[in-house]
Amino acid sequence: MPLFLSTYINKLDRKGRVSVPAPFRAALAGQPFNGIVAYPSHRLPALEACGIDRMDQLAAALDSTDKFASAHDDVATVVFADARQLPFDSEGRVTLPPDLAAPAGIIEGCAFVGCGKSFQIWEPEAFRSYQEEARNRASRDGFVLRSDAAARQPRE
Repeated sequence: MPLFLSTYINKLDRKGRVSVPAPFRAALAGQPFNGIVAYPSHRLPALEACGIDRMDQLAAALDSTDKFASAHDDVATVVFADARQLPFDSEGRVTLPPDLAAPAGIIEGCAFVGCGKSFQIWEPEAFRSYQEEARNRASRDGFVLRSDAAARQPRE
């Protein structure tokens, strides 16, 4: 499974093309689809993005839920209905369709933000503001990330 780390700022050209950071392209190498999958975030003014293998995992997780529950339909609609496969061109760029970029406020540039097994695409200034708020929340509220082993331990 690829791992996406760091933040990269790249400009969109007049045709809506943007270069996907080389480390992100390297992480996606060897997948059955040579590109990224992107869809609007349901929580943030950004795009969620990943490789096709991650979408396969999300589809498998969705298939394990009650197919007749409204939550199943909601997730399918929020994630899969608006998802777009964006192929790499020969220079490692993707074209962001205007209807995908506009709700995230992406016009001139993109911040590619590593989120572990996926990444986000933000308008750079919007991301800087969000990042500052997130750091303030983490500092104020405390931040604890438990390992899987710790999460499985019973609490006393």
